[in-house]
Amino acid sequence: MERELIAGNLQAGLPCENEANSPGVSWAAVIGGAFVTAALSVILLALGAGLGLSSISPWSNIGASAPTAGAAAIVWLFVMQIISSAMGGYLAGRLRTKWAAIHTHEVYFRDTAHGFLVWAVALVITASFLAGAAVSMVGGTAQPAEGRSFGPETYFIDMLFRSDDFTPDQNDVSAGAEAGCIFANALRLKEIPPADKAYLAQLVTAKTGLQQADADKRVSDVFIAAREAVEAARKAAAHLLLWLFIALLTGAFCASFAATIGGRQRDNVLVFKLDPVQVTRRTDETH
Repeated sequence: MERELIAGNLQAGLPCENEANSPGVSWAAVIGGAFVTAALSVILLALGAGLGLSSISPWSNIGASAPTAGAAAIVWLFVMQIISSAMGGYLAGRLRTKWAAIHTHEVYFRDTAHGFLVWAVALVITASFLAGAAVSMVGGTAQPAEGRSFGPETYFIDMLFRSDDFTPDQNDVSAGAEAGCIFANALRLKEIPPADKAYLAQLVTAKTGLQQADADKRVSDVFIAAREAVEAARKAAAHLLLWLFIALLTGAFCASFAATIGGRQRDNVLVFKLDPVQVTRRTDETH
């Protein structure tokens, strides 16, 4: 069966090495394209954060809420993947080694594989960078002087001990920490055990001066609010991860398709063979 070869790849009189057994991956082009993709991803992520498109918080009292900023962040996530992946894949296809004696279908497959490898390597690089940055930020966060950590659940713990008496109490920190542990366990169980609920009510009564019935009601109301916030956070995270999965698949497709475009343009580049004798004569004439 006659094999279809890319036009212009073979020239008469030129030796053609056996490329069937040669490696089919140009790792230099893949790694270069991957670094370009990773760099563009970080740059676009910083731009999106500066424009407020990457600031999403499922907690209603912290940062931008998911309903208001979620749509813009998802659109920007797709833009990031399309631009960065397409650029890296195109460069990998354009800069890879030219295959002269390979069937057109095989060349197309290799270009597609180069683009997919660019996307995969860039994803690992970007994920490693973001994970390291997140660990550094968390480790470098200064703790408050009282030794109490602040987080989304702290707001609900403070709701338990609100009163009209603003006299500082040294035991508020320990009481808040203990209530936080009880709430964390209750949120994990999705309900407050009766013994823990009674103890929290007694603690609220001692700290705020409320009646037992009012303290019980406050504990129940605060726990319901905290549970709803946690559920909203879970749904927002699941929603965002679903769109992240789709955006990453879109990036893989864009990188693979752009690599075929770059490879096609690379193969269409004309190579001129100059006669050394003519080059020598022209050089002598110029001098």
